[in-house]
Amino acid sequence: MEKILIIEDDELIADLERDYLLAEGMEADVETDGDRGMERFEEDAYTAVILDLMLPGKNGFEICREIRRQSDIPILLVTARKEDIDKIKGLGLGADDYIVKPFSPVELMARVKAHIRIHRTLKTDQKERWLTAGKLKIYPESYKVYREDKEIDLTRREFEILVLFARNSGIVFTRERIFDHIWGMEAVGDMSTVTVHVNKLREKIEKDSSEPEMIQTVWGVGYRFRG
Repeated sequence: MEKILIIEDDELIADLERDYLLAEGMEADVETDGDRGMERFEEDAYTAVILDLMLPGKNGFEICREIRRQSDIPILLVTARKEDIDKIKGLGLGADDYIVKPFSPVELMARVKAHIRIHRTLKTDQKERWLTAGKLKIYPESYKVYREDKEIDLTRREFEILVLFARNSGIVFTRERIFDHIWGMEAVGDMSTVTVHVNKLREKIEKDSSEPEMIQTVWGVGYRFRG
């Protein structure tokens, strides 16, 4: 269940926000003091924060800055301050949205749910599974490969060959088998294209392509990958 932290010194507004969140099937905690609001955030796990700017103790700008140092969850600023400079400052500190009072509770709920959905999608993308092979980190879904945090630029075919090798470390592949896996059994082509692509791949991922350690040649048979 989603859990939202409301930091708002106007109890009527805070109660209204909480009631609408509860009606949407979410949990909600309310704090009316900035210092206590920040303490509450650090004590529990929240899905999003609805934050007023004018608060006793720490103000909303300070809280926004401190939360961003610790978390990337959605922060929605809800305030009576309409000045553009405040909006620019709030968004610049890492807030995801800026809503001016008086506001429609229905609109606020829609924005809360939208930001939670966006945040969850981004987190899911960041959790893309990867393969490790030696010092390589390979992301099959996004066609990216890194060596010690530096991206290596591979063509599509080079990348697909690398993934095939990395998923089958220690297995010997003939050129024909590699061609069938990467180009497809119905494709028509010269087996030498496999050799060309493997050599190019070696140049990009091996420390010394003339003495490859990862993509090894098994003479008279094909290639073996050592990750």
